[in-house]
Amino acid sequence: MALTKSERRTRIKYRIRKKVTGTTATPRMSVFRSNKQIYVQIVDDSTNKTLVAASSQDKALAEKTGNKSGQAAQVGALIASKAKEAGITTVVFDRNGYLYHGRVKSLADAAREGGLNF
Repeated sequence: MALTKSERRTRIKYRIRKKVTGTTATPRMSVFRSNKQIYVQIVDDSTNKTLVAASSQDKALAEKTGNKSGQAAQVGALIASKAKEAGITTVVFDRNGYLYHGRVKSLADAAREGGLNF
């Protein structure tokens, strides 16, 4: 029997999370993509704490318009600036079961341009 889209993504997500974990030195940058918004958070898995978070619903980005890939790029730049303020320069990227394409790729590229290393 064929898997649904969400079941397939969940399997891929677990397969990725077996290999990708965030530590205090290199936290994990996790991306969640809904139909309308995009969310990203930097997580320290050893203490189970979210260090920095940003989304397309933040007040700084709520007024800005554009397509969803453009919004994702703005969120990537915002998370990079917040991470720099928190003293985070190196992260491990967790695409959370999504393809590295489109919104996820534009977010990652903008975060790299903002100064994050991964």
